[in-house]
Amino acid sequence: MAKSHSPADAPPVSILAAEIRISVGKLLRRVREQASPGDFTSSQKSVLLRLDRDGPATVSALARAESVRPQSMRVTVAALEAMKAISGKPDPNDGRQTLVDLTPAFRKNLKASRSAKEDWLVRALQAQLSPQEHAELASAVKLLQRLAEF
Repeated sequence: MAKSHSPADAPPVSILAAEIRISVGKLLRRVREQASPGDFTSSQKSVLLRLDRDGPATVSALARAESVRPQSMRVTVAALEAMKAISGKPDPNDGRQTLVDLTPAFRKNLKASRSAKEDWLVRALQAQLSPQEHAELASAVKLLQRLAEF
């Protein structure tokens, strides 16, 4: 018979917070290990993810979204262009502006990297957790999503 858990059985919130931070951090490191290493800085990664999620943008719009000065964003964008991760083209609505976006080759590499990470995670879920634990984890994911949106 399964033991029912009461709020009295739960660890103090401060311990729970620490355990979540440590576990999620470890899991993220393991997932990152599954992709080929990149030479991107955190600000470059942030710009690449924003372009992937939101689509083409001007340097000014990226600077606003990332809360940095346009001059700093120009440096980041120039480095990404030099790495062939992004490219620019004239804005069809305002020819004075340039829209930057991920290059097709980089988008293909990004997709392959994500696929490698997800493949590893699927194998880990299948090897380490039972179907019942999959269901428990699905419930926990919903809670983690709520925390992430706080």
